Amino acid sequence: MKLNQLLQLAQSYEAQLPPFQPEYAADPAGLAGMIDHTLLKPEATPAQVEALCAEAVQYRFAAVCVNPIYVDLVARRLAGSSVATCTVVGFPLGAVPAETKAFETRQAVEAGAREIDLVIPVGLLKAGEAQAVHDHIAAVVQAAKPGGALVKVIIETALLTRSEKILACLLSRAAGANFVKTSTGFAASGATPEDVELMRRVVGLDLGVKASGGVRSLADARAMLAAGASRLGTSSGIKIVQESQNV
Repeated sequence: MKLNQLLQLAQSYEAQLPPFQPEYAADPAGLAGMIDHTLLKPEATPAQVEALCAEAVQYRFAAVCVNPIYVDLVARRLAGSSVATCTVVGFPLGAVPAETKAFETRQAVEAGAREIDLVIPVGLLKAGEAQAVHDHIAAVVQAAKPGGALVKVIIETALLTRSEKILACLLSRAAGANFVKTSTGFAASGATPEDVELMRRVVGLDLGVKASGGVRSLADARAMLAAGASRLGTSSGIKIVQESQNV
């Protein structure tokens, strides 16, 4: 579909959204396997990252998500395990050129990253520059391909209108991304079940939906999964899993 057709679709899409299928809720029994064990604080140390990896292997989380400087360390610590190495690109503002994001992606994949969480240029989306946003996503998707890395597109829902969220999801799908993701965790607010449900309705079952930002309890996790999330990004993964084992 051409971009101008996509824009027209986004403008009328809200009235045409397919009904949400509540049966699409990831299996709570496999909760740990849907969590990206995350540490993106600027003060994170190598020792803390190594501890994060040990925890992820112990609890069998889906991935360890860290800043790019630690990708090589995480890939080495997770070698031989089922836990994926994940990093962020254009983080946390998304306001760097597409070429820079592609370079970051290639570098991360070469260092061992198998999942890339990309921040879109939110300001360009809000300005209606849909082609530029599409090109940012497509550049990262292409850069990730040689290593077979998944691309999750962070649309930063807290900063978008409903129609902008729909457009961001449609652009992500058109550009070949594997997931759409709610938040960086650095905005004023993070994931909400309402946003997750909207994103799931827009992308259908073609893409994953990652809820991130403010997922701190079992109740939060269950709400996101019930809304259609297939992955959870959180620094509270251990607490959430332990809560699930005690209910």
